[in-house]
Parts: sequence; structure tokens; C-alpha cells
Amino acid sequence: MADTVSAARTVTLQFDDNALLPLLYGEHDRHLAQIEQRIGVRLASRGNRLTITGSAEASGIAEAALRALWKRLERGEPTGIAEVEAALRLSESAARVADGPEPRLPLSDLPAIRTRKGAIAPRSAAQTGYMDLLGKHEMVFGVGPAGTGKTYLAVAQGVALLMAGRVDRIVLSRPAVEAGERLGFLPGDMKEKVDPYLRPLYDALHDMMPAEQVARRITSGEIEIAPLAFMRGRTLAHCFAILDEAQNTTPAQIKMFLTRMGEGTRMVITGDPSQVDLPPGQKSGLVEALSVLDGVPGIGVTRFAEQDVVRHPLVGRIVAAYNRADEQATAVRQDRAARRGGDPLARQEGN
Repeated sequence: MADTVSAARTVTLQFDDNALLPLLYGEHDRHLAQIEQRIGVRLASRGNRLTITGSAEASGIAEAALRALWKRLERGEPTGIAEVEAALRLSESAARVADGPEPRLPLSDLPAIRTRKGAIAPRSAAQTGYMDLLGKHEMVFGVGPAGTGKTYLAVAQGVALLMAGRVDRIVLSRPAVEAGERLGFLPGDMKEKVDPYLRPLYDALHDMMPAEQVARRITSGEIEIAPLAFMRGRTLAHCFAILDEAQNTTPAQIKMFLTRMGEGTRMVITGDPSQVDLPPGQKSGLVEALSVLDGVPGIGVTRFAEQDVVRHPLVGRIVAAYNRADEQATAVRQDRAARRGGDPLARQEGN
């Protein structure tokens, strides 16, 4: 692929494989329309040439995204709406930190986790750093809002290591605490009680491996999915262990899990400190662990933000809206507290 720059705000890309162009443009040019609407550029195609018109920044983002998508197609990887959104998100991140240390690699050469169902590539700058930590550290914390890929990528890394023979098994665990519900009031035996809490882990596994292989490996013990309480008293050796929804652990529970780590084991702890379902007044073990373990060698931490939500664009906007509401509520409480503290009458009314 070659390109020429004809003006400060116009870039013309030329593609050398006409057979791939329909895949790049999308059905009825929907990928091009997505890029135009997302970043405010105008795209015009003629033959194997595509012209990008817009501001210098927007044109640069569109160019980087299109180059990355073209590389995917040349490698035979699928390209759809989600991949276009991911390429734009990564290009925007690269533009924001053009003078900094990120991105560490060109967008077309970002790391991937390879499973038998295909390669899984990062869809945000935070995911790029997270995948880098998963490959280098024995213990990694992934912290941030829902939809950022924390658990999904951790499961993918575990599956990749299991298939490569670098670990003997995968252990997936969650605390059985959700929105105040109690296991004793749910119908069925223990497995039927806890399975709904562990369903997201099953879903992620089925995205990485054929269903019959998942079932076979669970039966053989190569994959274990269990509530956190089942980890007590054990030593987890030569395995890839994931603790999901860790914000719902108590300090004692998360310490218990972290100290299960044995020889040849890697651990990933994921959670969202803003979504704690513990009883009022109970401190989150994840929050305490992040504070206590800050700076400990060998532990990596990736913090995701609302702009890293990859589940659906609307999810990111929902997270942002709730964050704004929380900030406004906090500001109101602080303002009321300040007024009560400075006004004797207000102090009397508050008592």
C-alpha cells in the first residue's frame, strides 16, 4: 500500500489488492460511514484509491485506523464493525500520546493472544498494556468498569497458556456475592446455586474453545470453575488462576486467594471498585489489596477507564453518565458539609 499527501488536510491512500477493498469498506460502505460519523472526516473512494478529508488530527486518526484494518485483512483476519471501532479507539489513543511512550508498537503490530479459535488483539490502549503485563508478570490486577475486557482477556491468556502446555490447568473463581442476594435462598444443590454467578466465566471459555473441549477439560480437571470459598486451604501450583469480581471480596478473602499461589502459577485479579455489592460498611478486599501491594515487585496493575469500554459504544456512555452523576452527588455532599461546618446555625441544624 502506498500513499501521497496532497494537502495538509487531505490524504490519499492507495491499496494494492482490489479483492480486499470490499472487506475494508464494508457492506454498502458501512465501515467508511462509521469512520466518517465517528471522527468527522469525509471519505471518497475511486478505484483502489481512498481520499480522507478533514482536520489534520482527524485525518491522521482515520489514516492510522485504515492502515491497521488493511494489515488485518492482509493477514486474513476478520474485519467488522467492532474491529473498525477498535482501530479508531487505538488510533485516537496514539494521537493523544504521540509525544509519550505509548503506543509501544505500531497499531498494525500490536500483541495478540492466540487460541485455537483465532487471535485476540487489543481494542484499546489500556488493553494493549494489560496484555503486555499478562505476558510478563506472575500476578496482574485488572481494575476498571464493566465492558473493558478485563476478564475476557485474562481467560484468553489462560487458555493460550494451557494449550501451549505452559500451565497444567486453569482455575477460575468468583465470590458468590451479587447485589445482596444470598445463596441459601436460591433453589437447587450447591452447583445449581453457584453456576449463575460463574456463568460469565463459562461464556468467555466458550468463546476461546469448542464447547465439547470445554466440557471435556472441566470433567478432567484441567479447567476448574468454583466459588472463592472453595479455594481455602489449597495450594494452586502450575496453573493459571483468575479471581473475577474481586471488588466483592473481603480483605481476608482476597488475602486468602493471593496466598494460594504455588510454584509455576500465574494469577489475575479483576474487578470494578465502583461496583461493590458487599454489605454497607464492609471494606472491599480489592481496594485494600491495591493499596497494600502498591509497588511490590512482580505485580502488575492495569487501570481501565470509561473510554476503554469495548462492549458497545453505548456502554461507555452509560458508564460516563453514572460517573458524572456520582461526581455531582459527591460535590453536593461536600458543599453541604462545608456550609454546615462554616455556619453555626447550620451546625446546630445538622446535629
